[in-house]
Amino acid sequence: MGYHLGMEPWVQALLGSARRGALATLSPDGRPQAVPVCFALCEGAVVTPIDEKPKSGRPLGRLRNIARNPRVCLLVDHWDEDWSALAWVRVEGSARVLARGDAHPAALAALREKYPQYRTMALEERPLIVIDAEHIVAWRAVP
Repeated sequence: MGYHLGMEPWVQALLGSARRGALATLSPDGRPQAVPVCFALCEGAVVTPIDEKPKSGRPLGRLRNIARNPRVCLLVDHWDEDWSALAWVRVEGSARVLARGDAHPAALAALREKYPQYRTMALEERPLIVIDAEHIVAWRAVP
């Protein structure tokens, strides 16, 4: 993801190890809407699945929002009571939705490696969000 953007090793490490992030999309009236997501780095992008965890039953807002406006932001942070260990990364870019995860086998492999729960889910049959990073902003307390 964004290696061409000069990602520092600690940024790549945080994105590689973080268990969740907050994906923000834009509603039809331009309001940001954020939801917690699982994600992985794969082939220069961030990927996040629409998995089998219970959903509302209606089309997901994040998918509708991306269809209208592909501009997204993924925020990942590391929190610690020791504030010298604080860090966060914001990935800004464009998202696209693949109708089926099997259109990107490497992404499914990366997700299943990071999250054992996905090894038994039929991600091949479900939508997959692919975020192409255009800008990365990162901060940490200790350089």
